[in-house]
Amino acid sequence: MSNTPMAANPLTRAVLEIDEYASGLGWDQPARLFALVDTARLRVQEPGLAAQLGLGDEEATSGLTPIEQDEIPTGKQLDEFLGTIAWPDAVAGCALTVERLMLPPSAETQVPQGLSDAKLAKWVAEHPERQEVRMTVAVLRDGTRESALRLREKDTPTEVLTGPDLVPGLAEALTATFED
Repeated sequence: MSNTPMAANPLTRAVLEIDEYASGLGWDQPARLFALVDTARLRVQEPGLAAQLGLGDEEATSGLTPIEQDEIPTGKQLDEFLGTIAWPDAVAGCALTVERLMLPPSAETQVPQGLSDAKLAKWVAEHPERQEVRMTVAVLRDGTRESALRLREKDTPTEVLTGPDLVPGLAEALTATFED
């Protein structure tokens, strides 16, 4: 978490830590899924894993530790994949980082009607106002959520936007992974 800005909220810190990690991997990466576990609980229940993750024996904090999960299968829609996930009780929350193209709100009136998903994706990819964005969204079991958005054209830690409602659809999909 060397360059991650400090945030008062543990969930915001976890989102920024994941954003920094993804940033270090560069752009054009696949989506990545993370379990969020209570750091203090991890140190007590899994000291070997905590040591492997470099958590040491510092005093217990209210922080969250992101643990990257297996690669998301290629060729499967993200929403379909998320519908197959169930988390064990030890997982306090989860996070996902994914890259997408986005358009400014002013482009909404320009969207041609009746396009298939493939044609719409092509139209967005060719739009002159498109921007590449990396979205990192995290949720806790209690419904708390946080997001970080990083534009490729403003790829610096000081330009990362954060907020709980930046990507509501993805937050809702992640929250659903905790439902019985």
